[in-house]
Amino acid sequence: MAPADTPADGTAPERPRTSPARRTAVVTGASSGIGAATARRLAADGFDVVLAARREDRIRALAEEVGGRAVVCDVTDDASVAAMAREVGECAVLVANAGGAVGMDPVVDASVEDWRWMYDVNVLGALRVVKELMPALVASGNGHVVVMSSTAGRIVYEGGGGYTAAKHGTTALAETLRLELLGKPVRVSEIAPGMVATEEFSTNRFRGDAGAAAKVYEGVAEPLTADDVADCVSWVVTRPPHVDVDLLVVKPLAQAAQHRVHREP
Repeated sequence: MAPADTPADGTAPERPRTSPARRTAVVTGASSGIGAATARRLAADGFDVVLAARREDRIRALAEEVGGRAVVCDVTDDASVAAMAREVGECAVLVANAGGAVGMDPVVDASVEDWRWMYDVNVLGALRVVKELMPALVASGNGHVVVMSSTAGRIVYEGGGGYTAAKHGTTALAETLRLELLGKPVRVSEIAPGMVATEEFSTNRFRGDAGAAAKVYEGVAEPLTADDVADCVSWVVTRPPHVDVDLLVVKPLAQAAQHRVHREP
């Protein structure tokens, strides 16, 4: 006999999603791209969103748009991150999104400073915000850390040594954190997008060369958008509290792997 709460058609009852009511979500790197799209989506989901980034004018405008709060924060600066955590106070969801890439040089020609910057913002930046906000996440009784990684955190490619090394570090951080938080009321999810077309990522990588940035997406009819990735974040953080999506890899249909992309003539 089916349990009493099983519908008459025999299907399993739908479990409730995590309620965002009065829950605070902090999104780093919220001034553009995936971070801005995630802030908009979580606000639409009902979260009290804190937008954290360096560019004050951008996050204040977006915070006003979505009814959130803007907190200036540089994830590469210990004091800045600590000040952000104090200002935020309560926190149930952290989307450690701030990151970036610079350069496409072969390893033997690589700039040590470029590699240092990528490691600092992608790995140590995530580490800083996790450390500072973890007490609040635990105290929430149902915390969630979402680490924005990349398919570059799992597969390397020519010219991407510095970025893939950094994103492999981000992946290692997420997977280790998942193990170390076992038994605590904090979920850990890694989201690993493939080819995402945003207004700044590739342009920054090619040091402002818009032509070189455009070639990355040349012939690709539909790369992912920032909204596609924000949709993944929304889905992950609204699962029932006992469900932990450890890893979500998302790529456009045209991208089978880092080095296998279908391009139209």
